[in-house]
Amino acid sequence: MMSRSYTNLLDLVSGNFPVMGQSREKKRLPRVMTVPGVISELDDDQANSVTWDAPSSAIQDRIIIVANQLPVKAKRRPDHKGWSFSGDDDSLLLQLKDGLPEEIEVLYVGSLKVDVDPIEQDDVSQLLLDKFKCVPAFLPPDILTKFYHGFCKHHLWPLFHYMLPFSANHGGRFDRSLWEAYVAANKIFSQRIRSVLSLADKEWRVAELKQQFEGKTVLLGVDDMDVFKGINLKILAMEQMLKQHPKLQGRAVLVQITNPAMGGGKDLEEIQVEIQESCKRTNETFGQPGYEPIVFIDRPVSLCERFAYYTIAECAVVTAVRDGMNLTPYEYIVCRQGVSESESSSESNGPMKSMLVVSEFIGCSPSLSGAIRVNPWNIESTAEAMNEAISMADCEKQLCHEKHYRYVSSHDVAFWSRSFFQDMERTCKDHFRRRCWGIGLSFGFRVVALDPNFRKLSIDHIVSVYLRSKNRAILLDYDGTVMPQTSHNKTPSAEVISIVSALSNDTKNTVFVVSGRGRESLSKWFSPCTKLGIAAEHGYFMRWSANDEWEACGQNSEFRWKQIAEPVMKLYTESTDGFNIETKESALVWHHRDADPGFGSSQAKEMLGHLESVLANEPVAVKRGQYIVK
Repeated sequence: MMSRSYTNLLDLVSGNFPVMGQSREKKRLPRVMTVPGVISELDDDQANSVTWDAPSSAIQDRIIIVANQLPVKAKRRPDHKGWSFSGDDDSLLLQLKDGLPEEIEVLYVGSLKVDVDPIEQDDVSQLLLDKFKCVPAFLPPDILTKFYHGFCKHHLWPLFHYMLPFSANHGGRFDRSLWEAYVAANKIFSQRIRSVLSLADKEWRVAELKQQFEGKTVLLGVDDMDVFKGINLKILAMEQMLKQHPKLQGRAVLVQITNPAMGGGKDLEEIQVEIQESCKRTNETFGQPGYEPIVFIDRPVSLCERFAYYTIAECAVVTAVRDGMNLTPYEYIVCRQGVSESESSSESNGPMKSMLVVSEFIGCSPSLSGAIRVNPWNIESTAEAMNEAISMADCEKQLCHEKHYRYVSSHDVAFWSRSFFQDMERTCKDHFRRRCWGIGLSFGFRVVALDPNFRKLSIDHIVSVYLRSKNRAILLDYDGTVMPQTSHNKTPSAEVISIVSALSNDTKNTVFVVSGRGRESLSKWFSPCTKLGIAAEHGYFMRWSANDEWEACGQNSEFRWKQIAEPVMKLYTESTDGFNIETKESALVWHHRDADPGFGSSQAKEMLGHLESVLANEPVAVKRGQYIVK
């Protein structure tokens, strides 16, 4: 299914719907949809007859004003043969034109107040275009009535004017036929607008660019002039690629489109100077008559012209060092596709193909699995990636393009909205059944949602059940339960030893202290409790009482993997304050509770991957917990 969020891009690059150019000679408008679902297009000879003698920026010299009704008055001629039209001087649309520059062409798109016979619609359209610069959207009478007087007046107008019904009788019920008429009318309007969009400009630019870069392989960059976009890094990578691969000299061209800077400052001025110097040096070193390896476009580029560059580029390169989502790769993929699979393209001689070199620091990088990801600070690797992208076999480029286009066309705004709603619905499914309680004060305040059957255990209830029981199993966690998590002295107090000893001496009780700490420390601390069971290192070593031997739960008694893991952990520990290593018999634990939360978390994630790599062939697992990696 075509992506809704990119439908306009797909239509724009396809050129498969009626086009009316800006040529000064009069062109007849095509017949468009007057009945929902029936659309007529220009014939091939009409579509190809539009000529252009101005650059694509000319699209900025036209404004299309879309309104419900055109600023004209219509009446039948006395002989009932045709219509006569005159301007509506009271219309605000005509007065709006007075505030626009004279050189801007203004077109009006809207409906007429009269019903024009389908046989006369072509002549009326041409007359209104020639004389009043108006493009009529012919709405059938039944659609006009339901669309305007029905849905717009009865539903939209009250909503937009805060008119709430005073009673149930005053509130209009939803009428699906009015909504369908509203949709049908807007389809007719949209088709009429499409018929006058100057989209032939894009086709003209594509042909011109293909001629300009004939025999060349074009790499394209589209960025804002910003210190974080890595434009100079991209140019340096292009220079490095031409040095390392002389065969590409005279063939490879980097077209860098740079949107004007939104702000200013010394940093921006310095980066602009660096970019200019890099472009000049590269062109002087590798340039030839009729060939410049860097084409730097530092001016506003219209939408159509940008899409034309996307269409002819073999590879798009994004080297931002820090960025958000960055939709440039998505736009490139859509423009390279050109048309949907169900349509044909006169320009396409085979399967669509494209290639991407993207920075690993941009938001869309993880979603483009077929792209070549690079660290833009590494000039040599970026240069090699660019060479790999343009040297790749066409079949591989085709597979990458198909994968990317399939993702872009399915993961649109509507998909995100649906998935987000489903996640919220799944998360909140049982919320209406839960009871919420506020706990804590000030910055420690939080709301806890509990099941309605949840009951707080009372001490009296616990004592009652305890006294009635004949056999009791008591498992005591050490850190965070027996001893506070924030305590610096982890040795249990005399009071704790006394309580634990009393519990374990009861013949009805089986008491265990469960801890991640080593067996030597726990044995020493709880030596007075002779009948206490200890599960050390989270149960790897277990002892039922002080008189019993330690039992090891693991089969492997060799820990040679420590010699591999410990140097890696020490490397990360020495990088900053707040990290420490806890050495156990069966494990190594790296703590970052006392480090900066953000930096500690990022270092833990990085070290986790490092350890998993070096310990892949060892009989050991690497796990991450709260403030630890073990």
